[in-house]
Amino acid sequence: MQVEITDAHREELRAAMMLLEYPGIAAKITDFIGMPIQKALDLLPKNWNEKIGVITRTALLKASDAAIFTMKNKQGGKASNAWHKVGVAVTGGVGGFFGFAALAVELPVSTTIMLRSIADIARSQGESIADYETKLACMEVFALGGTSIADDNSESGYYAVRLSLVTSVSEVVGYVTKTLSDKSSPALIKFISSIAQRFGIQISEKVAAQAIPAIGAAGGVIINTIFINHFQDMARGHFTVRKLERIYGKDAVKACYDGLLQSSMSRKNQKF
Repeated sequence: MQVEITDAHREELRAAMMLLEYPGIAAKITDFIGMPIQKALDLLPKNWNEKIGVITRTALLKASDAAIFTMKNKQGGKASNAWHKVGVAVTGGVGGFFGFAALAVELPVSTTIMLRSIADIARSQGESIADYETKLACMEVFALGGTSIADDNSESGYYAVRLSLVTSVSEVVGYVTKTLSDKSSPALIKFISSIAQRFGIQISEKVAAQAIPAIGAAGGVIINTIFINHFQDMARGHFTVRKLERIYGKDAVKACYDGLLQSSMSRKNQKF
């Protein structure tokens, strides 16, 4: 029997879909720097891709240890996003001043702050931070970067990304018995690597913008503010969907989401 989603929850889902599907971080940063992000990417060192990959995986591992395991297991309430934005903005100023060389120091700190904010948003949507799947869902947000210049249509959609991570999530939950912070867990390493592949794309776009000579420390603050705003939006969308899935079931919510997305895309196409 098909579950009927109420009009109020349907509008919540529509708002979540708009956050999750577009625009991506590249579009937001492009608007700020006033040039295509691809041109900014050309300013990075030749070996930037490999280095960013290593730094991103390290940052995610450190953040998973530090950010969500110290939070009190309190559900509901309003997320404290403002302080997290300030913290990430400050690290952005450091990154903007010192450039690519500061990434290995700045990224673990900013990622930890962002993950803390994501966990706070999850808690505000009724999630239990003590639950392993909730912790993994917080990490998943870093893979939900919206449309990127490196995406293709088969991989960039919200549910497509979630589906690609299902196996990794199941393996981690099955492996962990006491603490998710067990760095020796091969399942956790695999999961982090899967997240890092997509998060690294967003990091590359952020670093490329900060590498523009005219950006400087002030620009780094703004770019990092854009960055955390973006992932806070991803978290709000993600945990709204999960909340509705707890109420109506995953199949019903996905069917409604897909219908809303198709309607949105049709309206968008009609404008052109």
